[in-house]
Amino acid sequence: MPQWGGMRPIQPTESVILMNRTEKAAFVNALSQGLSGTKAMVVAHYRGLTVKQLAALRRQMRAEGGQVQVAKNRLAKLAFKGTPYEQLNDLMTGPTILAFASDELAPARITQKFADANDAMVILGGIMDGKVLSKAEVKTYASLPSLNELRGKLVGLLQAPGAQLARVTKAYADKAA
Repeated sequence: MPQWGGMRPIQPTESVILMNRTEKAAFVNALSQGLSGTKAMVVAHYRGLTVKQLAALRRQMRAEGGQVQVAKNRLAKLAFKGTPYEQLNDLMTGPTILAFASDELAPARITQKFADANDAMVILGGIMDGKVLSKAEVKTYASLPSLNELRGKLVGLLQAPGAQLARVTKAYADKAA
């Protein structure tokens, strides 16, 4: 194949996404604005996942108020500049996907559950409230119950003594009658 100025022409079968400068700037701005209200992010490799699987992951994250973004590493690093997420630059290699939400545990819980079901997704790490998380820490945070689950358990614990007292009183009244 002939070479032109050190570059080769792009073949129609190659999967290359070409973006001009304005599209790149718009992507960086949109990503940095999306990150402004988030408290946690998980970075993972997605090589081998189908479009259908990625759409399912996006739906699950959207249901929890989060977002999943496939990002070009260089552009993501530009969006991270000047933010706590800049610490994730070392993880930004290969085909990366960013999962982020305003809930601290949602990205870890959803991506870990998805990675357990799909071997093609590999979690690299993440960040929560400015602290960089390893792969093992993301897995640990994923196993924690959500805030709503904790509230439900607390209400159940608070209601248990009253309910037990009501059952004992009713049983005593039934026995006396």
